[in-house]
Amino acid sequence: MPVRIAEVIEATSTKFTAGAYELLKAPPFGALVRAQARDDSMAIYGLVYDIRTGSRDFGARAVVRGRTYAGRAVYDAEIYREHPDLAEVLQTEFSAVIVGFVEHGEIRQFLPPQPPPVHYSVYECDADEVTRFNQAVDYFRTVLFTPQIPGDEALAAALRIAARVSGDAHAFLVRAGREIASLLSDDYDRLTAILRRLRS
Repeated sequence: MPVRIAEVIEATSTKFTAGAYELLKAPPFGALVRAQARDDSMAIYGLVYDIRTGSRDFGARAVVRGRTYAGRAVYDAEIYREHPDLAEVLQTEFSAVIVGFVEHGEIRQFLPPQPPPVHYSVYECDADEVTRFNQAVDYFRTVLFTPQIPGDEALAAALRIAARVSGDAHAFLVRAGREIASLLSDDYDRLTAILRRLRS
């Protein structure tokens, strides 16, 4: 049974943002996630392109906690042990660009009729689902050409994840590289930068 990791807190036709249920536990950059749609037979796929942690209060910022009132210095994970209340005042969120949806078991790599509703569940896709989704590569164009996201970095990260679970990482990356080359045939510098990231 899939485990809910977050819920949608903001959504548009092309992107959604989710609040993670556990502080500092968001899916990795480039991860494929699935948000439930209002129709039980449909779910919406997103590719994580931004992860952030901050105050739950709108407009507020986290405050420095690296020293106790007595002047004793605390660092990193120790701060969270010293201040268990941080889980109540901070929130980890991640944003995903919508790359497709599944309806009645069929995956489609274009925008769904509606974005996921606010407060609906978000799941991180497992290896089998990542492999099934990456049988087609139509979503590459969406990620590369959506404005105001780090699309090149997000796609490269997603492809490294997909290659690890594909069964034949080399063949998968060659096929992905050819598709990216066809999309960016007039931008050699951008193409080579992405291809270098696939080897990382």
